[in-house]
Amino acid sequence: MERWGNFLASEELIRQLEDKARQLRISVVEMIGVGPVGHLGGSCSSADIVTALYYYRMDVDPKNPQKADRDRFLLSKGHAALVQYAALADLGFFPKEELRRVKVLGAMLQGHPDRNTPGIEANTGSLGQGLSIANGMALGLRLDGLKSKVFVVIGDGELAEGQVWEAAMASANFKLDNLLAIVDQNGLQATGPIVERFDLNPIAPKWAAFGWHVIEIDGHNMREIVAAIDEADTVKGKPTVIIARTVKGKGVSFAENNPAFHNGAMTAEQYEQALRELGAVEEGR
Repeated sequence: MERWGNFLASEELIRQLEDKARQLRISVVEMIGVGPVGHLGGSCSSADIVTALYYYRMDVDPKNPQKADRDRFLLSKGHAALVQYAALADLGFFPKEELRRVKVLGAMLQGHPDRNTPGIEANTGSLGQGLSIANGMALGLRLDGLKSKVFVVIGDGELAEGQVWEAAMASANFKLDNLLAIVDQNGLQATGPIVERFDLNPIAPKWAAFGWHVIEIDGHNMREIVAAIDEADTVKGKPTVIIARTVKGKGVSFAENNPAFHNGAMTAEQYEQALRELGAVEEGR
């Protein structure tokens, strides 16, 4: 499927993006399957964001993944790789059959992003490093005179890593207006609520104090996501961060706001329930 950009009427664009996010969530559930553990929660909380980036904003080409003037996407919260894999396969970066072999020994797709996979820009998953990598890419694009942009999705639990804030200072210092960070603020980490583990709230004033342009949105409202991405493109002289309030496990009722599904296993009954709730049964998947 081609990326849609601004070519469709607004209402139809939003509807198609919402439906694509639903389809990516179905692919995440199917990749995990029955029995093995998988990062259902964080993949589903990021699905709307990932959809808007790949199908609305970013200029990437599955036929030429390394073209010099492509936009760059970094999933700093690399444990949510399943939703990125779903998008990349759907766009044609690699065969969809690879989604059936996720985390199989020797397979292309493993538990965290790897540069050997077409469409993956950097190995991520060791939390806190993605923004630093994004800074380097954004500076490189500037030096090369390219108008491309770098997009990085960061988990809110990841913000406890000091490297994030060192990188945030550097982004502002170098006035990286070709960089957009999106914080997936689902409020949970692997062992429970972030406010009970390492409370960083309020997040937005911290980014503002570090010299960033800050936008706060509902991370499951596609219209707000698209509008925020458009706003970020108008900001000059400083980087932009979107604080996206999300629900971990969004779309799958038993996984929503449930830390057990940060990296959990589904029973056969839960698997079938998840597919029903996401509308996969009606589609005959």
